[in-house]
Amino acid sequence: MHTREERTIRCLVAKVGLDGHDRGAHVIARAFRDAGFEVIYSGLHRAPEEIVQAAVQEDVDVLGISILSGAHDTLVPKVLEGLEEYGALEDTLVLVGGIIPEEDERRLKELGVAEVFGPGTPMEETIAFVREHAPDRERESER
Repeated sequence: MHTREERTIRCLVAKVGLDGHDRGAHVIARAFRDAGFEVIYSGLHRAPEEIVQAAVQEDVDVLGISILSGAHDTLVPKVLEGLEEYGALEDTLVLVGGIIPEEDERRLKELGVAEVFGPGTPMEETIAFVREHAPDRERESER
């Protein structure tokens, strides 16, 4: 039986909407690469549909959405709906990074976001969360 560490975790780090601040996304992408994850970066100004297409086509385990524009309450649900339409939401760990008010964080989690990471979250904490919660596709394929 394979352990989770033997399989490379595939991550898409995504910038959705008109948010032009990508320094944090680059820092996360680099840290994930350094942790041994395979990382794809979406680039700036992606529509929710583009993010969904990339996540599905690349068969990612983790989708990290970096959003600082304040439009998380409309853009993130659109991404989640798109993943659901493709049957990919259940086996994709969706994370959101940015400044998200507590009541919005609760709503996003109810819709399917696994965790919200605010500014200043230690990188080790985010990496540990991904390692612990990324879908174990080896076990799923044995069912």
